[in-house]
Amino acid sequence: MNSFSRTPSRFQISLAFLCVYVFWGATYTAARFGVHMMPAPVLAGVRLSIGGCLMLSFSRIRGKAIWGSSAEMRRVFLLGVLLLFTGNLGLVWAEFYLPSGLSALLVAIVPVYVALIELLLPTGERLRSRGQAGLVLGFAGLAILAWPSARIGVHGDRHEIFAIAVLLLGALSFASGSILSRHSKLALDPFVCAGWEMLAASICDLLLATCRSDWAHVHWNRESISAIAYLIIFGSLIGFTSYTWLLQNVPVAKVATYAYVNPMVAVLLGALLLGEHMQGNEWVGMVIILLAIFLVTSSRMQPGHGEPQRQEAADLEAA
Repeated sequence: MNSFSRTPSRFQISLAFLCVYVFWGATYTAARFGVHMMPAPVLAGVRLSIGGCLMLSFSRIRGKAIWGSSAEMRRVFLLGVLLLFTGNLGLVWAEFYLPSGLSALLVAIVPVYVALIELLLPTGERLRSRGQAGLVLGFAGLAILAWPSARIGVHGDRHEIFAIAVLLLGALSFASGSILSRHSKLALDPFVCAGWEMLAASICDLLLATCRSDWAHVHWNRESISAIAYLIIFGSLIGFTSYTWLLQNVPVAKVATYAYVNPMVAVLLGALLLGEHMQGNEWVGMVIILLAIFLVTSSRMQPGHGEPQRQEAADLEAA
């Protein structure tokens, strides 16, 4: 997405963070409602197709160019697949089996994934010892959260542990897309990019839904429509756009701090609206993961060696 010559104000950055923190935290609850009314690919596909069309229409009305070069469009579609197809669909599907609060806690590992991927890249940023301790703690917290489901899975019911695995793979895809988005210097407006990313993911979702014959299992009612409406307006149009904009104006590690607030919002709403209750291991895991995120995001980063932008451009062309 593009970078603006004008430096954004503190108010703009704060408002964007507020949208990502609160509205995204509530999407876990909305998705939990929706996925019990319709299969995950339908829920994700309908939400993203409507959101993407609205985003591109709004951008067109504002006079923004909505089509870039073939290379730019390939990159945007790749980001859509990483962020919103494999990333978002894995979460939505997993919430059929997992409480929304636990799902949010597991997704909170994204900042740790981001730091780990940067560490593995030849030109990525390197964490100091404080951040490295955060990486270790983050995966320890994941193990504590996943242990009860893994123990149950050993004795026959593998749905929960499989859902956790799918969710964590989706979170890894989202982290990869976030890093790629940060380094993609595209001429297209960020809102336009967000719209195309939504449409790219929705095409994959709806094709998957059609291949699986999911449409026969959709229940249209007030709950399902309300869930989709919330996910479109606050999850896609406001939340994802704010996230995309922040990636272009604030360091990735700071943007990733949404993972502090989202789980707490999801846990609170899950208790109030869904009757969910945190288990002892989940409280321990939450504290450890939040501490890990703090250590990772507050650690001063050391730049990698070489010429990052040139190498990243070559990597993007290869992709």
